[in-house]
Amino acid sequence: MKKIFKSFLLLLAVSLVFTTSAFAISEQNKRSLVALGDSIPYGYNLGDNTAGPSKDAFPYFMGYLTNMQVSDLGIPGLKTDGLLAKLQNDTLFRENVRQATFITLNIGNNDLLAALKQAYAASNGNPQLLNYYLMQYIGSSKVFSNLSATVAEIRKISDAPIVVYNFYNPFQLNDPLHYVALNVLPALNAQVKQLVDVANLQLKNVLLADAFTAFGENQAKYVLTNDIHPTLAGHKKIAEAGLKALSK
Repeated sequence: MKKIFKSFLLLLAVSLVFTTSAFAISEQNKRSLVALGDSIPYGYNLGDNTAGPSKDAFPYFMGYLTNMQVSDLGIPGLKTDGLLAKLQNDTLFRENVRQATFITLNIGNNDLLAALKQAYAASNGNPQLLNYYLMQYIGSSKVFSNLSATVAEIRKISDAPIVVYNFYNPFQLNDPLHYVALNVLPALNAQVKQLVDVANLQLKNVLLADAFTAFGENQAKYVLTNDIHPTLAGHKKIAEAGLKALSK
């Protein structure tokens, strides 16, 4: 009886070793999503997440729906020049991108907000001058040249599909800035689309995710009150836009 029991334990131990090894191999081979960008992929203000990205942020919704591992490299406050520098010099960023199956890119929002702040100061809040100064400051911000260089840098490291998000309107309908954004965002998003189209022709597998249309005029539902960041529902909508882009 003791021999039988010992044989059983040995068989169980061998079985566990193979099962654990198989699980490890399965996890290693699991598809991975790498999210690059600012406080939006980070999931800023989705509860208390000062220690790291929120598990409710849109990259994790995408990972959950597609059974992918997620590396969320979003950094609050990051601008296009900062992300480009990270991709050129940061070993962690480069290694994550190298191993990615899919990549999302959500960047440029802080460049635009900085330009808006400058324009508001220069115009003294004059609505007639605000749009003029805003486009001037956006033009001098290099947001689009940096974005183009960022996509090219990613492609040097990885041949994974890159989903580039355009800009949603972050201001509520009762905020005068909502209509300022509504005046300029269509033109800015047209530039994003042109950039993505050119990159897709030259670099392949560069896709556009339309956050602007996804949010529409539903800021009350998709943007946090007294904030510019997405709600939980907003993050789900952004995830849907990304998956829609990948499905094309």
